[in-house]
Amino acid sequence: MSSTAPHPHVGMWVTADGRIRQELLPHGRYEEERDGRKRAYTGRYTVDGDHIDYFDDLGFTATGDVRDGVLYHEHLVLHRER
Repeated sequence: MSSTAPHPHVGMWVTADGRIRQELLPHGRYEEERDGRKRAYTGRYTVDGDHIDYFDDLGFTATGDVRDGVLYHEHLVLHRER
C-alpha cells in the first residue's frame, strides 16, 4: 500500500438502527450524523493499527477499536455501510 492510499478503515460506519452514521474521511477527518442531523460532530482522528483516537472540534476526545470488521466506538457498535 502506498503512503497516499487511505487507511483500510476509511469509509462510512453505521449503527444497526441507522440513527448514527460516522464517516472516516481519507485525510484524517471524520463527520458524524446523528438522527438525521448532518455534521452533528466533526473532528480529526488518528489510527494505530485497529485503534482509533478521535479529537472532536468541540474539544472532547473519544476512542474506538475495529474488531472482526466491527467498529466499537465508546458505547456505539457500528458496521460498514454496504
